[in-house]
Amino acid sequence: MANSENPVPARQARFGGSTAVQIARRLRRADGKLLVGGAMLGVLIALSLLAPFIIPYDPVALDITSRLQPPSTAHWLGTDEYGRDVLSRILMGGKLSLGLGFAATAVSLLLGVPLGLWAGYRGGRYEELILRGCDVLMSFPPIMLGLLILAVTPPAMWKLIIAVGIVYVPATVRLTRAVTLEIVSEEFILAARVRGERNSYILLKEILPNAMAPIVVEASLRVTFAILLGAALSFIGLGAQPPSSDWGLMISEARPLLDSAPWIALAPGFAMGLTVIAVNLLGDGLRATFDPKLRRHN
Repeated sequence: MANSENPVPARQARFGGSTAVQIARRLRRADGKLLVGGAMLGVLIALSLLAPFIIPYDPVALDITSRLQPPSTAHWLGTDEYGRDVLSRILMGGKLSLGLGFAATAVSLLLGVPLGLWAGYRGGRYEELILRGCDVLMSFPPIMLGLLILAVTPPAMWKLIIAVGIVYVPATVRLTRAVTLEIVSEEFILAARVRGERNSYILLKEILPNAMAPIVVEASLRVTFAILLGAALSFIGLGAQPPSSDWGLMISEARPLLDSAPWIALAPGFAMGLTVIAVNLLGDGLRATFDPKLRRHN
């Protein structure tokens, strides 16, 4: 049992510790899904970052003489209706799609985590106001809320990132609040209050570090939803705009050619599916590695 004179051991015992050594030990015993998902996602990110240097063709250059060519040694994934190399567009589009997923998730964390911490820590009318606001946002289907946010202004990538991020703020708020409610009942929080620590210190130095593991796990899974929602909004014309090589936009442009040139839609669809699988494996692996309840069952 901890006392007010030494709250750190209580914090480490209750939440499994948060030191670099303990995290490294958990990662050495990491679930296989974490390793496979991390490796897959790492390869996808590396290909996206290196795309400007390894793509065989200019992804936006038109070549009408090469339009609608099937996969071949010259164009491994074929060409589209404008003669653009599909492989080059897939690799360049990965930077857009993955960037959207991670950036939108970051927006949801930047907005949702502080609100969730404050709601769980202060309670009362603050909590009620924040939760009711989340209920209003959650009453809309995700794609409908994204449409409402984007439809009033001209489409732009940064607007798409903000819109998708806002869609997932309520889920982030609720998760952070739930974790905070569990942590504030611990003795080291009582000890901090007895010492006269400020609310900002307790939230940032005591609660937030102990809440990070479940928040990071959930955020890794939210990346998948953000990528898919962003692709859906680009598909209907409210996200990335031509001649962008965003995967959702590529699938939308390939709709009229599904019968005659299916490779144009299959390639970005496969890339998106592979990314979703990688992120889901990574999220499941993080959950299995860092969730104390799951570790006790394994």
